[in-house]
Amino acid sequence: MDNVFITKKNTNGLSGEIIIPPDKSISHRSLILGALTKGKIKISNISLGFDCISTLKILNELGVRHKFLSKRELFLDATGAFIEPKNKLDCGNSGTTTRLMAGLLASKNFKSELFGDESLSKRPMKRIIEPLELMGAKIKSNDNKMPLIIEGGVLKGIEYKSPIPSAQIKSALLIAGLNAKGKTKIWEKTLSRNHSELMLEYLGANIKKGYDDNGYFVEVEKSSLIEKDIEIPGDISSAAFFMVAGAIIKNSDIVIKNVGINPTRTGILDVFDQAKINYKLLNKRMLANEPVSDIQVSYSENIEPFEIKGDLVPRLIDEIPILAVLATRANGKTVVKDAKDLRNKESDRIKAIVEAFMALGVEIEEKEDGFIIQGKREVKNSIELETFLDHRLAMSYYVLSLITKKELKIKGFDCINTSFPEFLNLMKEIQK
Repeated sequence: MDNVFITKKNTNGLSGEIIIPPDKSISHRSLILGALTKGKIKISNISLGFDCISTLKILNELGVRHKFLSKRELFLDATGAFIEPKNKLDCGNSGTTTRLMAGLLASKNFKSELFGDESLSKRPMKRIIEPLELMGAKIKSNDNKMPLIIEGGVLKGIEYKSPIPSAQIKSALLIAGLNAKGKTKIWEKTLSRNHSELMLEYLGANIKKGYDDNGYFVEVEKSSLIEKDIEIPGDISSAAFFMVAGAIIKNSDIVIKNVGINPTRTGILDVFDQAKINYKLLNKRMLANEPVSDIQVSYSENIEPFEIKGDLVPRLIDEIPILAVLATRANGKTVVKDAKDLRNKESDRIKAIVEAFMALGVEIEEKEDGFIIQGKREVKNSIELETFLDHRLAMSYYVLSLITKKELKIKGFDCINTSFPEFLNLMKEIQK
């Protein structure tokens, strides 16, 4: 990937309205679950980042057809049965594609192989391999990493207590359970993202969810899904970069429209409440069983330090890099803990953030499961920051560059195309 150097741009504040790109997590699920309806559906406002395109291309290899009606609207035709792929299935950089597709392919009566890029190939897959094998799937791997060779077949439902709250584990098992004998029941100690459950309900699956002595549970039986069109809200994890920028850049007042505010994803709003950030939720509504709002954020001069831990972590795991930037402006010590899973993302995000911030002169202390940041320290150094091809680090460093006195250089910045190719253009739209 080419090196792209983004230098600090002087800004007199951010103002105006922007429409944030579609939610990537919901886009993946709309494609996979839409394909499982075995019908013809329209999906509106779908993400076209590389990750979701990986999911769409794999569905094409499996016999699902699509036609774009406009730039972000497509017609999905899944009226035929899934076919055995002629080629190996390329997941690109997408862990969501890999894990959800593993759940889909485990119940199909053919052999398939999922592979990914260099970064994805280092990520752990044991967390889905083990429960899918308990259901009867046969999966070969490279020491619990990709490639995954899946020999699908008849699955049986299981009861499974997830060792960590994970939407990807849960979703993979729910997708597998849609075509398994008996009931598939998954417990989580705390509720992870529930987009799959909400969409399965919306599409008429035989599904139950709630709480018992073991925590949150969701149960699914073999189901035929209903043909229903799906409209996707904007992605709050993409909105997060603009929300933090609006809060820390003087003279800013922005509105981010059409943002999904699913409670399993709004940990950033809890942090904003802790930090006393000036924000409002406007025009609340529902789209395809998902809550949506416009979010107004304005500059907040006195930002309080905050703590991210426990049940809050899975509700904002992807936003921690940009919230680390917010912590640099807080009046005191911000603590992030119970977030060890950050070490298993596109990069070791804990290590990467600590090394970058230390090099910049920010006071930060690394912990095994997070870090501690002392706020209100001036970024003193002008250095080249390494993204490790991690799009969330790249965009977080860009927002940080807007409040530094010296130029910053960001290596491999074009990795943002993985999830958010519109990022720079939207930033330019609201810079005064």
